[in-house]
Amino acid sequence: MPTVEQLQELLEKEPDDPFLNFGLSMALISAGETEAALESFDRTLGLDPQYVPAHFQKGRLLADVGRMDEARETLRKGIEVARAVGDQHAEGEMNEFLSLMEE
Repeated sequence: MPTVEQLQELLEKEPDDPFLNFGLSMALISAGETEAALESFDRTLGLDPQYVPAHFQKGRLLADVGRMDEARETLRKGIEVARAVGDQHAEGEMNEFLSLMEE
């Protein structure tokens, strides 16, 4: 996995690339930078609101840090987006994760 620094360098050349922004979000999670990761997910979703993995991973991160209401809201939005774009696999994963959160 590329480092935060490597992804930031790539983003200097292509700042509006949703894939690179998503990659940065994931690298920030690995680096333990939760708030920066959440901001990066928001940037990714601002660039491409239909970027389904960003909804799912943001929801998971919010749940991991105990922000359950925000996590549920994010996952519900992600489920709607996944359904709209026909990503049944991601829709199912997010539904399952949401169900586990509510147990």
